[in-house]
Amino acid sequence: MFDLEVDNVLDTQGLYCPEPVMMLHSQIRDMAVGETLLVTASDPSTVRDIPKFCTFLGHELISHAEEEGVFRYMIRKGQAE
Repeated sequence: MFDLEVDNVLDTQGLYCPEPVMMLHSQIRDMAVGETLLVTASDPSTVRDIPKFCTFLGHELISHAEEEGVFRYMIRKGQAE
């Protein structure tokens, strides 16, 4: 599904809005520009929230997928913060 090397992993399964995005914000703050992050989530609201988070803060949503109720997002940290 994701062919890129993953630098960081964040598992937010079992958490609900706004916790996954709050944890994402905290994790990405500690990463270097250009590093990748694989986020897994079970909250369907992440389908809306994570792409908006990336657009608003200048990060690249490389890909996203859903399989059996698990949402996966590959994100590359951008310059903005």
